[in-house]
Amino acid sequence: MQWKCFTLHTTEEAEDLVSGMLFDLGFYGIEIKDLKPVAPEESGGLFGDVVPEMPEDDHKAEILFYADADADEEDVRQRVREGLRELMDLVNVGEGTIESFVTKEEDWINNWKAHFHSFHVDDILIRPTWEETGADDAEASMVLRIDPGTAFGTGAHESTQLAIRALRKYLKAGDHFLDIGTGSGILGIVALKSGAAEVFGTDLDPNTLPAIEDNLAQNGINGDVFTRVLGNIADDRSVQDAAGYACYDVAAANIIAEILAEITPQVPKHLKKGGIYITSGILTEKEEIVLEAARRAGMQPLETLRMGEWSSIVFTL
Repeated sequence: MQWKCFTLHTTEEAEDLVSGMLFDLGFYGIEIKDLKPVAPEESGGLFGDVVPEMPEDDHKAEILFYADADADEEDVRQRVREGLRELMDLVNVGEGTIESFVTKEEDWINNWKAHFHSFHVDDILIRPTWEETGADDAEASMVLRIDPGTAFGTGAHESTQLAIRALRKYLKAGDHFLDIGTGSGILGIVALKSGAAEVFGTDLDPNTLPAIEDNLAQNGINGDVFTRVLGNIADDRSVQDAAGYACYDVAAANIIAEILAEITPQVPKHLKKGGIYITSGILTEKEEIVLEAARRAGMQPLETLRMGEWSSIVFTL
């Protein structure tokens, strides 16, 4: 299958807001390229102890996003330009030019394999499916075999590691888990391997469905305990009804702050009283956006975890 890839030229400052805008427009597989320096301890295990030498940071960024190969290119450009205009009062979006090319799905998947290697999140070993079993498998209390596919996400990013740590701390055996923006399914799989009775995952990207199915099989998990639904739980009544109400012990959303603010008002409707809501993907300077949304939704903060420039805030209902 072929995809049309668009490259949007913007600024580092605007990365998160522009990514959120593209997410809202329904585009697939958003990828950010910039020259922002990364310290070894902030690389999330992606580069191990070695950070590649990079050119001097020019504070520019390229955001790649995907659409079906037969998508109307001018329509895509027009919708993105309108989205950029709405952001201009909030942030410097840079030049805002858009380029495009057609790529094959298998190239998209295989190109990612060069960047992901096995790594630990505390006592959990996360190993991409294309890497052979190693001696460290026996030393880990939990081993996850994860292939991001076109849904992306192996857990290497700081925000995902923070979410995993919070999930392991608060989830109990037999709990029911709501995974909002499930992606490759890594949080849901961690939950099931930690004793969760059932997972309900939502996402907007159809590529998540085969990615989760493959990852469940790789980890020997029956797919019947991981329900997957496409749609936005923030405003799609069919997704809300499918998830069910007041029935989850723990919910998690690893998404940028602005999107979390939109999702959070809906979350208490699905949690049991006293339930736990784990948020991650929050730049530290944007914590207040999520805190305020949770307060208005009637939830109280329990703790804030930080790693590099990223935060995870845990709430209770």
